Amino acid sequence: MKGKSTGRIAQAKACFCALGTITTRSQFGGYGVLADGIMFAVIAEGELYLRATEGLESVFRSRGMVNMVYSKRGVPITMRYYWVDETLWRDRDELVGLAWQAIREARREQEIKADNQSRLKTLPNIDINMERLLWRAGIRNVYDLRLNGAKRSYLRLLQQQKNLGLRVLLSLGGAIAGYHHAALPSELRSELTHWFDRTMMLLSHGHNPRVQGLMKGPE
Repeated sequence: MKGKSTGRIAQAKACFCALGTITTRSQFGGYGVLADGIMFAVIAEGELYLRATEGLESVFRSRGMVNMVYSKRGVPITMRYYWVDETLWRDRDELVGLAWQAIREARREQEIKADNQSRLKTLPNIDINMERLLWRAGIRNVYDLRLNGAKRSYLRLLQQQKNLGLRVLLSLGGAIAGYHHAALPSELRSELTHWFDRTMMLLSHGHNPRVQGLMKGPE
């Protein structure tokens, strides 16, 4: 397989060099082809297949390109990669243009995925309503929540909406630690509950948690 693909790898690197630094890595029993770290094609058994997003599949199919079929444990799997035949290889401008679209779409997918992974609602206990409340409190993503910690984040929420109960604090603690609020480790639940009781007592006596130093720096 390596012998069949070596020449094609060299050909791909020469063809797509204007699109970035072209590298390869093992993928699907063959080689993934990357431009500046973005995988946009695969070489298998000496053939090149361009990666398609949902939007690009119709473009590839309109040119008569066919899917790559990858055998996994003897089961054929149709991949979202499309075969580059010799006719397309000879039309270098067209091929480079299609590869550029594949790189652009793959990069866009990565950016969307990264953005979704940083969304608060991907954490346990954080629904869309809690995410909006946290946004209004200036906590915009997973990093912000972890930086502030459960207690400080809770106090920031209290400035936006009064009468938030213990469950909200436990939900924040669970979101950061990766637990459903009902399944928090007993030590963490005890710590948060004690802090909540103390904070509510201070508030009931007219003390400002900020003045008491409860919001000084991340936890």
